Amino acid sequence: MNAPTHFDFSNVNSLWCSVLAETLRRLGVRQAVISPGSRSTPLTFALVRQPEIATVAVLDERSAAFFALGIAKREGRPTVLVCTSGTAGANYFPAVIEAQESGVPLLVITADRPPEMRACASGQTIDQQQLFGSHVNFFHEFAVPEASETRLSYLRQTVAHAVGRTMGSGGGPVHLNAPFRDPLPPIDDGGITARAVEGIDWERFFSHVGPPGERALYAKVPRLMTDGHGVIVAGPAQPADPAAYAAAVGDIARRLGWPVLADGLSPLRHYANVVPQLVTTYDAILRNANTAERLRPESVLCLGGWPTSKVLREWLQTADAPTLLVSERGDNRDALHGRTRHVAVSLAALVTQLPVATDPNGYERMWASYERKVRLALDARLAGTTAMFEAKAAWLLAQHLPAGTPWLVSNSMPVRDAEYVVPAGSRGLRPLCNRGANGIDGTLSTALGVAHGAGRAAVLLTGDLALLHDTNGFLIRPKLRGALTIVLINNHGGGIFGHLPVAQFEPPFEEYFATPQEVDFAKWVSAYGGEHVAVRDWAHFTELVTTLPASGIRVLEVPTDRQADAAMRKQLFADVAAVLG
Repeated sequence: MNAPTHFDFSNVNSLWCSVLAETLRRLGVRQAVISPGSRSTPLTFALVRQPEIATVAVLDERSAAFFALGIAKREGRPTVLVCTSGTAGANYFPAVIEAQESGVPLLVITADRPPEMRACASGQTIDQQQLFGSHVNFFHEFAVPEASETRLSYLRQTVAHAVGRTMGSGGGPVHLNAPFRDPLPPIDDGGITARAVEGIDWERFFSHVGPPGERALYAKVPRLMTDGHGVIVAGPAQPADPAAYAAAVGDIARRLGWPVLADGLSPLRHYANVVPQLVTTYDAILRNANTAERLRPESVLCLGGWPTSKVLREWLQTADAPTLLVSERGDNRDALHGRTRHVAVSLAALVTQLPVATDPNGYERMWASYERKVRLALDARLAGTTAMFEAKAAWLLAQHLPAGTPWLVSNSMPVRDAEYVVPAGSRGLRPLCNRGANGIDGTLSTALGVAHGAGRAAVLLTGDLALLHDTNGFLIRPKLRGALTIVLINNHGGGIFGHLPVAQFEPPFEEYFATPQEVDFAKWVSAYGGEHVAVRDWAHFTELVTTLPASGIRVLEVPTDRQADAAMRKQLFADVAAVLG
């Protein structure tokens, strides 16, 4: 039958899932994360036996989903996520939402009981139809497995379509529901299944199956005005090839002659050698009202989406300039609701359609002058700060991590500190973050997924609450192929709330918003077999992050005072903005 050697003809479920796994392999899938369970047994056996798909078993489903998300973020291609029936799949929901909002290719396969066993109080059974609602690019429930070429052809084509939908329109999650009748293990049926498909030419059956082709988007781009004050705004971006992304943005900037305001989670800040006119201190610059008015733009080109900075967003809203938002995603990406035209086009295609500026008008030089002044003032203040100030950790990481390090930044305060202080450099660091839904859930598991099989050590910058929210992520440690250093900013609570108006209302602020915790992280990390290091000072911290361990999990605990840090940030921005006059 010239079938692949790993095919299992023991019974119809074994064959069905062998075809499914082989189709995934030919489509370029190389990673699967499996949550243990019974109903998913045929899927588990087939994926584990597929020699070109690496599999990892993760006990906690929520952690498993974020772990798979992290792998998919790093690789830029679909990761398969498998679980049993019942509430198991419901635990995937937060990661599915994040995958949809941030365009990460995730293929979720939930096993299920067959139709006749539903809605009759059978065990571990819930309604799994459209389980994730509108938060997936595509949903389909497979037919119950049959051993016929017609049904296996349907399976093959449906899987191929599903994988394509994880990559199309900017990427995102797909949900496949897979019902199975007993027997679930590969119990031999006496050759019934093998005889039913003995006429199939398997080489021909799979001959047309291959990875989805690259999407070439060449939508017509409206003409941009180049003789006025134009600015390029680059939001958080997690491209599979950061260097190519930076090179494309550099070409765009050179053609237009416009400054590039790059988010702290954009790889552009780490490829300053190829991106001219790069601005990293816009948040501080625009806090000076007079300067913000002088810099009011007349045209805006937004790449991907808007940065985190509330100051920048408000400045853009006030300017209300004609805006071209470029994103390969087809959904609405403009939360500012401005005079925006959305074009779904690749950056490579965009470059070819842009005009070339021939008469620089001084706007870029104005931005460059302010960037130099504020950068000098900000760096000087941070360099002279001996207190364990949260933002200084992000500043030092950007300058001292080994070149090319994948660097996941947690939401809440760490992501804002990154935007405030990360300078331009050329170390090729790769910033990553779950900025789709902006939640703190799954932070540790996502970082472990980024580190798993990466071939280099990864780093997570996180607060204490985000780390505690994903405690079960530490259960992945024995399975980790790689290394993760966790920079833990321990301010005993949620530091971001100290910057919000609710902070002035005490009570109930401290208990219900700051939510203080008193965990002994040294004991906690040790219980999971990790290494804990208490950071003594910034010299010690710099030494620890300059060289990263080659394996395992290491936690660097940086003790801070969130009330003092909130006050220090406000004073820092006031002082830095003052240098602009």
